[in-house]
Amino acid sequence: MAAATRQREPSDAYDLLVVGGGINGTGIARDAAGRGLSVLLAERGDLAGFTSSSSTKLIHGGLRYLEYYEFRLVREALAERERLLRLAPHVIWPLRFVLPHDEGLRPAWMLRLGLFLYDHLARLRTLPGSEGIDLRKSAFGAPLQKRLTRGFVYSDCWVEDSRLVVLNAMDARERGATVLTRTGVVSARREGQGEDAHWVATLRDERGGGERTIRAKAVVNAAGPWVSATLGGTLGINSRAAVRLIKGSHIVVKRLFAGDQAYILQQPDKRIIFAIPYERDFTLIGTTDVPYDGEPGPVSISQDETDYLCGCINRSFDTAITPADVVWSYSGVRPLYDDAAENASAVTRDYVLDVEDQGGRAAVLSVFGGKITTYRRLAEHALEKLKPYFPALKKAWTGDAVLPGGAMQDADFDQFLAKLEAEKPFLPEETARRLARAYGTRARDIVGTAQSLADLGEAFEGGLTAAEVDYLRTEEWAVTADDILWRRSKLGLRTSPEGAARLAAYLDRRAEAA
Repeated sequence: MAAATRQREPSDAYDLLVVGGGINGTGIARDAAGRGLSVLLAERGDLAGFTSSSSTKLIHGGLRYLEYYEFRLVREALAERERLLRLAPHVIWPLRFVLPHDEGLRPAWMLRLGLFLYDHLARLRTLPGSEGIDLRKSAFGAPLQKRLTRGFVYSDCWVEDSRLVVLNAMDARERGATVLTRTGVVSARREGQGEDAHWVATLRDERGGGERTIRAKAVVNAAGPWVSATLGGTLGINSRAAVRLIKGSHIVVKRLFAGDQAYILQQPDKRIIFAIPYERDFTLIGTTDVPYDGEPGPVSISQDETDYLCGCINRSFDTAITPADVVWSYSGVRPLYDDAAENASAVTRDYVLDVEDQGGRAAVLSVFGGKITTYRRLAEHALEKLKPYFPALKKAWTGDAVLPGGAMQDADFDQFLAKLEAEKPFLPEETARRLARAYGTRARDIVGTAQSLADLGEAFEGGLTAAEVDYLRTEEWAVTADDILWRRSKLGLRTSPEGAARLAAYLDRRAEAA
């Protein structure tokens, strides 16, 4: 069924206007729609177009946050790690992390104590706990330099970050929200008094240039790096809460080691760097933490950052890498709450929700900071703060509600994949796995009644077919080749410039025919 037939018909009056289509905006829109509010989410670009697709792609408690005494954040994040693993088993899965002990850096007793706390801060834990290992005898030590003889292993989870955003937007739409991408909120003002107070906002179609005016009883400012600009510029509100912009960059190289484990590497500057299996044939390395003073928007890795990340790998791995080995890189600007920390790595990853209602009139809730792991709890807390303005608001519900595609028996991904392969034996093994990972049970909506690859229509590079592209257009707001190749998937790693151009031409033809 096409997306437009499921979401609320465009209106001019809503309970809630959500500005921003990243993980926090879509999470809040989903929660609010499920509680009975009429919601419009406006994103001026693509969903997860900036920060939310530029993470290290982990659902984790944040082991290193213990050094900064962020116990509440770590406890909440660990609880969410367990919950999200059940609610989205297709885009979230467990990883074992190898932490080598490096002489001269954090002492072994400190690592052991930190992991003990990490294991026990979560009230419920289904993942394996931590343990010490002899890297000389363990397969985990094989790719590491021989000077590293001792280490620890613990558990966290991987997430397809931009897909998690899309799944939240889909669920919001299916619960009645209106989700508009390529739609900017260009201005907003308060009107009315008392119970009649509301916001009047002007929305602009960023593709066609057309504008429309809507009314909303309250606004959620989840604009990420633009949260302060939206608050002060678009909404005309002065606030003492401030955002601190930190640029984080990652590099991707050909696979450096065998196995499904990831590595967390200590550095002399006290930072830690992850090396994570990525898209089966690659290794993801990151992240940097660099203060950023420019305008929010597209950013790219610097040569210094690339050199730094290569150096981090070369300190620990037998296989050395150089900038010439980088096949792809990405960077994002994280909008962290400004807690005045001197070191960019020490800035809190916790979130702050700031409500301004001018004496009870038409509230604005602004989201400062946060991390992808805790987005669902952040949304619950946001709705708690908005409840005084919506007395009939229904109770919290997202803690047990699977995300689209996640309704697998016993949250067992391997079992579901085996069923899909049995149902559609013509699918190449790699394609079946990719579809199952990306879409979960909704992979069946793509393959439908097809009995051969030819039935899925035109074939693009990387196993992409017209059937999948059409699904992404109608169900997941995909408009451009980049939307598909880099945010709905990572097939850009396997697609030539010529292949990307052919996909773009197909999308143009489909748009003209619509």
